[in-house]
Amino acid sequence: MSDWLADVKKYAPKADEAAVAGLVRYLGIALRNRDSSLVSFSDPEEVARVKKNFCMKKLALTDEAAIDAALTKVGTAMKADKTKNRVTVYYLLADHFKKLDLFIKK
Repeated sequence: MSDWLADVKKYAPKADEAAVAGLVRYLGIALRNRDSSLVSFSDPEEVARVKKNFCMKKLALTDEAAIDAALTKVGTAMKADKTKNRVTVYYLLADHFKKLDLFIKK
């Protein structure tokens, strides 16, 4: 868990530990496999999956232009990082859209 938090904090120094823990729980089994624990921004199909399954379904967003802009922003911010951890990408997207509360246990 601390590895995920440390990676998120590279991009969001004041990251909410509870939200990161919630994202790790949400992603569950996907984080066990190295390939599925990473996001490839160079793969249009992968970006489309993140958009549809995370942004539109989980975050309940409908403005596709805003989602595309946020994906571009996150991809650009993480450009120098060869491994773009799914937890970090999802955290940055949820934070951008003010939806981190979805991952914090009440």
